[in-house]
Amino acid sequence: MNENPFLKKTGLAMLLVAVTFFTVHQWNQKEEKTLAEKNQQLENKNEKLVTENDRLKSTNDYLKGQPVETSEKNGYHTWPAIEKKAEQLVKDSDGEFKKSWAMYLVRESKRYEIDSSLVYELLKVETGGTFDPELVGPETKYGHAYGMSQFMKNTAPWIADMADLPYEDELLFDPYYSMQLSLVYLDFLKSKYENWDEALTAYHRGMGGLEQYKEENGHAESWYAEEIQEKADTHTTVAIAK
Repeated sequence: MNENPFLKKTGLAMLLVAVTFFTVHQWNQKEEKTLAEKNQQLENKNEKLVTENDRLKSTNDYLKGQPVETSEKNGYHTWPAIEKKAEQLVKDSDGEFKKSWAMYLVRESKRYEIDSSLVYELLKVETGGTFDPELVGPETKYGHAYGMSQFMKNTAPWIADMADLPYEDELLFDPYYSMQLSLVYLDFLKSKYENWDEALTAYHRGMGGLEQYKEENGHAESWYAEEIQEKADTHTTVAIAK
């Protein structure tokens, strides 16, 4: 028996409609997936732009608050007082922290009105007490940290720019350059947060990491911030006792 031509044509037409529907459905799914991926990429870019804008605003606010001639800040300090403080730091480090480094740190700390003992203790923690200017930190998802102050290459350039300093990766291994960056960054963070708990935790974890830490713990008193401040206070106690 021959097939009914009408039924045959109807069957083919239905098959064609089904294939067309399936193809269009697959294409629509692919397009939706592509659009979703593009939308996510745009959201990620927007988030990065917001973060960068916040950083630039904070940097601008900090720079506007700086005197025209930073070198004149705090006036004159006698070398004997600087040398005495430097010798205390060298002694505390068992000679690992060179006197020339200590002299530089004490003098520059005074320009930023930051306790040199606090910066010294930060350097001690960052280097595990070695004060090794050529130290390379362990690898993280953001890369390595370098030098005595343990700056990463995604952070150091904009701090150097903020300080009006040149930047090359090799300079991170210069102890004086490294200490200068740490002072500028600490001064920036202290101006931004107005307390050392947040400033030091931000130095250790990054500004984004600080906010996450506060969300998880309800405060900014990290072990890093507490240890540095507590040990810096012991220097003051020793100085008073003498």
